[in-house]
This record gives sequence, structure tokens and C-alpha cells, in this order.
Amino acid sequence: MNADAALILVDVQPDFMPGGALACHEGAAIVPGIDALLRRRLFRHVVATQDWHPRGHVSFAGAHPGRAPFETIELYGQPQTLWPAHCVQGTPGAALHPAIDWAPADLILRKGSDPRVDSYSAFRENHGPGGARPDTGLAGWLRGRGVREVYVCGLARDVCVLWTAQDAAALGFRAHMLWDLSRPVTPAGDGPARAAMAAAGIGVLDAAALA
Repeated sequence: MNADAALILVDVQPDFMPGGALACHEGAAIVPGIDALLRRRLFRHVVATQDWHPRGHVSFAGAHPGRAPFETIELYGQPQTLWPAHCVQGTPGAALHPAIDWAPADLILRKGSDPRVDSYSAFRENHGPGGARPDTGLAGWLRGRGVREVYVCGLARDVCVLWTAQDAAALGFRAHMLWDLSRPVTPAGDGPARAAMAAAGIGVLDAAALA
């Protein structure tokens, strides 16, 4: 067990699985591997994030009359993808995936609960009113426990997983993505995600390499 490393599992929820409200490409393929990784007890600290949107959230296409899912608008001076309504608070699609034993997680961080602001990263919300990216408190929580290195996986690796890893690196953590335990919204997102990780100095490896 690496005492100064933490595992961050991003948005492994039914709405991101095949048949869900915002299905990611092959999203269900990561579930057995994540469950197996947790059973290995390699990390002293495990964080699970949970998309947790109120109805009518600003990121939902339905909140913008005349707009369709996956269109991009400008919001607070920044590009905002409009998503299908997903991970609505209290719905089955917003639960942590039931096929995973979440007992090793010592923090469950719900994000996206502000109706005015989207939230991809586990560390900071997206740009909100005034242009700021509010802190979720995760960086302080990790530092208070001596964590200096993070391994990130989950859904989707070209959006929330990527933003989480990028913010981790920007905030001074050694950041890695577990590629085999992540999937993109669509395969087209993988090339830009790899380029962005390389630019940020984020390591890429498979879970089998962990010891």
C-alpha cells in the first residue's frame, strides 16, 4: 500500500453505462476491473465522485429551449457542452454502480449540485458566474492526509476523468490515469485526451502495472 497515493474513481454511475441517459463508449467494460482493483486494497485513500445534478441543471440541453444535446453554447464566457439530462439527484442512474463494492472508499464527493455551474473535475467546478472555478475541497482533504500522488480512472476519460487529472497536476500532485479502467464519451475523444495528458505531464498506465 502506497501511503502517499490516492485512487480517484470518477462518476462510475449507471447513467454513464450502455442504456443510460448519457452512455459512454463501452462504459460497462470498466466495472469488473474497478471492483477487482478495490479488492486489492492498494490505496490507503480512495475517493469516489458522484455526478449529482438537480433537475433543470444548466448543463442539460432541456434547460435551453431550442437547443439539442451535445450542442455547445457559451456560458460565463466559456464553452459549455449541453448534455442529456443525467445523474439527477436521487434517481437510480445517479447511484454509484451497484456491481462495485464501494466499502474501500473513504470519501464520496458529490459534484454538479449547483444548478448554475457544471462540474467535471473532482477538484474544481467548471467556470461559474464571474469566471471563477470554485474549489471542491478535495485538494485540501488529500493534502491533510499526506497524499502527494493520485491515480484517476472512471467516466468519461475525455471529460471528467481528464479534467480531474489535469487539475491534480496543476495543483501539484503527481497525476496518473489508469487507461484501461476509463472510457470516453465517444472514441473520437481519445486522441485529444492523450494529447492533453501529455501536455500536462500526466502519466498513463494500466491497472496491472500497479503493485
